Amino acid sequence: MGDASTYVFQINTLLKNVKSSMHSEFIRPCSGGIAIITNEVPNPSDLSIIGNYFKSVEGINSNDIPSPRLPQSKSYLKITGLPYLRNDGNKITSDNITDFMKHIDLFENVSLATKPRIIKASPKSDMAIIWFDIWDTQNGSKAKLLINHSFNLGRHIAIVRATNMNPGVP
Repeated sequence: MGDASTYVFQINTLLKNVKSSMHSEFIRPCSGGIAIITNEVPNPSDLSIIGNYFKSVEGINSNDIPSPRLPQSKSYLKITGLPYLRNDGNKITSDNITDFMKHIDLFENVSLATKPRIIKASPKSDMAIIWFDIWDTQNGSKAKLLINHSFNLGRHIAIVRATNMNPGVP
């Protein structure tokens, strides 16, 4: 990363040109990217200006620049009511779960924070519990839209439930 004070100055100039009341106070590297500390919560237009600025900085590969976003938290959920084995007799996998989530309207605006984890409901059960974490707002609004909603997968009715963070689950 280049000189942070230069980035702050140039971002603030761009924001001032569009008459934004927001300004950046400082920039620092962090895991997975950079953190920009601002005087107020940026609106989508401000985020777009910041993202476009970093994509135009010489020496930075624009493909390596993720879209700017506000800080997010994780919500922890589980799905019950699905079989542990698929129709072909193989265990259901994280990829299977991720694929069918993409095709269910309930999960349309959901972004998974980790791969789903699957366990048997009990040693003798043929049902699974699917644990999954989503990126959510600070107040958990995305999780609230999912909790206690059901959906069909074949002849099975699955229900999304809230759960607590469980650091012991890999």
